[in-house]
Amino acid sequence: MPHMIVEYSRNIEDMIGTENLFEKMCDMGVETGVFARTGIRVRGEARDCYHIADGHPENAFVHTILRVGHGRDEATLKDAGDRIYAVICDHLAALAETRVLNISMEIQEIHPVLTWKKNNTPQWMDARAAADQAAE
Repeated sequence: MPHMIVEYSRNIEDMIGTENLFEKMCDMGVETGVFARTGIRVRGEARDCYHIADGHPENAFVHTILRVGHGRDEATLKDAGDRIYAVICDHLAALAETRVLNISMEIQEIHPVLTWKKNNTPQWMDARAAADQAAE
């Protein structure tokens, strides 16, 4: 049950193209082999209250938290993190050329016992795929 939570300063909300960014992050998560497509959730939250460096109103940030299930070794998580972070940095490269932009990311493990999950996504994805195939 990987979660990708992207927080960003409100002053760049219209410039970062979250829909495209989130799709690329999800695709890379699956490509790493660490995350199943049926479990990935990517969401964003614009932050109104923040102070960056000297407080200039054009300063901006994007911070991503990857929350992943317990049990993967550090090297596997590091590789997946490097690849997802590269997608984020590449996506934001042009914006970073126009203003102060702090880009950060961290990985947090979800406790193996103190978490609850219910996910019917695989069944719905299978049903959609079957309907699409039948329609062809």
